[in-house]
Amino acid sequence: MHVTINEAEKALAAGAKKAEETGTQMCIAVTDSGGILKAFKRMDDAWLGSVDIAMKKAKTAVCFGMTSGQIGELSQPGGPLYGIEHSNDGLITFPGGVPIVNNDGVMLGAVGVSGSSVENDHLVAQAAAEAIGVSELPAHPWRT
Repeated sequence: MHVTINEAEKALAAGAKKAEETGTQMCIAVTDSGGILKAFKRMDDAWLGSVDIAMKKAKTAVCFGMTSGQIGELSQPGGPLYGIEHSNDGLITFPGGVPIVNNDGVMLGAVGVSGSSVENDHLVAQAAAEAIGVSELPAHPWRT
């Protein structure tokens, strides 16, 4: 199962609305369950560098079934996933990537957001993901 284009556009709209509420300009990427870009929005005046970061945050979330921030916690020096950001042609291991999961716990895709603080990036990604699904996968030993 994958995120449909209608769902992806709904996620982009919800993410942009949340970004406007926080007074930020974001890049918002939605991927399908294979990590392939499905839809993208770069708000006016969003940083150019945030384009790549948003896509990699979504890729990180979908590849490992947890938020990019959770991967970040596990990838600190001495952590079990230290250095993981160098895999998969580059990952982003700070907040702003959120998986999109249906009510049956099936991964549909992910949202990645960049353009502000990591706290705002995560809020916007969470709002986008929740617009079309849930953002929590069932328990897994690596998830914190």
